Amino acid sequence: MIYSVIVDISASEVDRIFDYKGEGYQVGMRVAVDFANRKKEGYIVAQKETTDCPLHKLKEIIAPLDDFAAISPEQLKLGEFMRREYHLRWVDVLRLFIPAEMRGNRVKTLSKKQSYLTADKSLDDILSSLKPNAAKQRDLVSFLYKNGATLNEQLNNSFGAGALKALVEKGIVSTNEIVVRRSPYKNLKTAEQQKKVLLPAQQNAVNTVLSNKQGRYLLHGVTGSGKTEVYLTIIENIVAEGKSCIMLVPEIALTPNMLRQLRERFGDNVALLHSGLSVGERYDEWLRLRNGEAQIAIGARSAIFAPLTNLGAIIIDEEHDSSYISDFNPRYNTLEVAEFRAQENGALLLMGSATPSLTSYYAAQKGQLRLIEMPERINKRPLPNVEIVDMAEETRSGHKGIFSRLLKQRLQETLDKGNQAMLFLNRRGFSSFLMCTKCGYVAKCADCDVSLTVHREDNMLKCHYCGKKYYMLAKCPECGQNSFRQGRIGTQQVVDLLKEMFPTVNVLRMDADTTQTKESHGKILEAFARGEAQILVGTQMIAKGHDFPKVTLVGVLDGDQSLHHSDYLATERTFELITQVAGRSGRDTETGTVVLQTYTPTHYCLQLAAKQDYKGFYKREISLREASAFPPFSEILRILYQGENEKDCIDELTTQYADLTNLKADNSLDFFYMDKMRCPLKRAEKKYRFQILIKLSKNSVNKILPQIYSICDNKKRSNVQIFVERNPQNLS
Repeated sequence: MIYSVIVDISASEVDRIFDYKGEGYQVGMRVAVDFANRKKEGYIVAQKETTDCPLHKLKEIIAPLDDFAAISPEQLKLGEFMRREYHLRWVDVLRLFIPAEMRGNRVKTLSKKQSYLTADKSLDDILSSLKPNAAKQRDLVSFLYKNGATLNEQLNNSFGAGALKALVEKGIVSTNEIVVRRSPYKNLKTAEQQKKVLLPAQQNAVNTVLSNKQGRYLLHGVTGSGKTEVYLTIIENIVAEGKSCIMLVPEIALTPNMLRQLRERFGDNVALLHSGLSVGERYDEWLRLRNGEAQIAIGARSAIFAPLTNLGAIIIDEEHDSSYISDFNPRYNTLEVAEFRAQENGALLLMGSATPSLTSYYAAQKGQLRLIEMPERINKRPLPNVEIVDMAEETRSGHKGIFSRLLKQRLQETLDKGNQAMLFLNRRGFSSFLMCTKCGYVAKCADCDVSLTVHREDNMLKCHYCGKKYYMLAKCPECGQNSFRQGRIGTQQVVDLLKEMFPTVNVLRMDADTTQTKESHGKILEAFARGEAQILVGTQMIAKGHDFPKVTLVGVLDGDQSLHHSDYLATERTFELITQVAGRSGRDTETGTVVLQTYTPTHYCLQLAAKQDYKGFYKREISLREASAFPPFSEILRILYQGENEKDCIDELTTQYADLTNLKADNSLDFFYMDKMRCPLKRAEKKYRFQILIKLSKNSVNKILPQIYSICDNKKRSNVQIFVERNPQNLS
């Protein structure tokens, strides 16, 4: 038999099929092959009877790497789609379908020894064969008689290795090996969930979705309207039919809470997939899904590739979130991947959000998605009252600092009532830069074109792009003076200021610095839910999905931080973020309050976000998009050039820009815009960065895009990396 193999080398030069011969292998298997006289891993993507290569020149597959096919036929179809749609290399796509540590044989199933009583005798008979003074042996026998087979490590800890060894030698106890599953968040506390009665709006949403189990739906429900219970009920119905489900959430921070609710409802039928798991946990959860031991996969973006069969539903919570679009290699749009998987499996696709992306809502208006609306909170609870504070006026009146007078007052009132508050600032660290006031020197990363952020807890300067750390400066390296000014306040400094204002109040912080360990997200959120802290300070991690009944105040400290980015998505992102974070307040019986601090209080985005008026915002913003021909009325392409040699990057870009200019001249009606430039982030991780931005007519994408891909493939300099991004979420 002839097998088509993709060799596991991420290089364009070998991104093609190589034929090998062998017998007894399955399509989708990982195999070891001889490639260029070296042993390499590969993936079988097809099998056939004949080949164009002379049979005597064909090499034999060396061996299988697993005793099963790691990649399913459906995933191979998905791989073809992603290669075509996003212009990806075969191997980069195939690697998405398996845990990374399977490559190189860096993870295996975990086996442990367990022991059990050999003889089928009564406890008294077994104990009578032991000496009366062999207390530990007698206790161990009694334990096994009561509890059955137990792991040796537990027995050794409780009774000593000597006692177990003696009983094995006497033939009273036998030992064998079993496979042990590594379970993530095994200490996650769950409670027996009471069957909830759906409210009319929730029941209507469930009925609508289940009326056509191959449909495409957009669930637009305000914050606190009960979307999660809709998701769980739909999953319950799909699983009852023997089908599987994928549940996606945008942030790893949201998975513990959603995982808890799923486990309360479905027990061990749930498996978790995300990058925050340990190597063994990720492999075991992947294997449980692949073997059919779990039918429900939950996780962030990568969980869309869960190895499930008989897929019945894909649910995407907070579908507007930019994290669903991968902006590093391999680049892909999770929503489009989900659409393909749903279509291949005849499954339903449900996307939900309080602030749907304009693209999705526009698709719903055009009938491409069926719109379901839940415009009220559960039990008709009111939306929070939003108070906008003009920080420019605060400054003019002599009040400086990050906390407005109104926010201080509302914080004090909230704490006096025994309630909780959440403060949102999308800037971590202590301050955003360190500047010498004598000569103007700003501390920057040696590898990236960005200023370093001050982190006072560990007295370091950190680069938030590459993660590199530097010692705090004692004096300016340019002029030798010790006269520094620090930039805008970050979450660390907010916590310090709160502790000065309220010395007896406990404050928790949640950002990328405090959530670096696997279970740190869950621990912080659980501690806040238990009332161990009265204030939670955080970045966008705290902005969505959380439900804390005692939170009655949300403070947005820098409401227009993202509003003025040079990006057509800036206004939409700001509206989404403020609406989402405001929705954390007043989710129980007491009405919530939001204090929104801004220097542009009259901006329509902030005014409409304060009212949670999504439809008003959509009408205004979609008109602007149409007038300026931005998505969804066009397609934005970014061709990114990066490399350590600046001149080679410029030369490669210049050559390809000339070819693209010729393509534009031949298709002038299809190109709305094209230009070349340095990236705003000029250098990152030692690589210089340049880009070509193109705005294409929506109707011409399928015709023009393959020609653009062809031009990009024809690069002359191997040390320059080229990536094509469709509708990128980040133009920096």
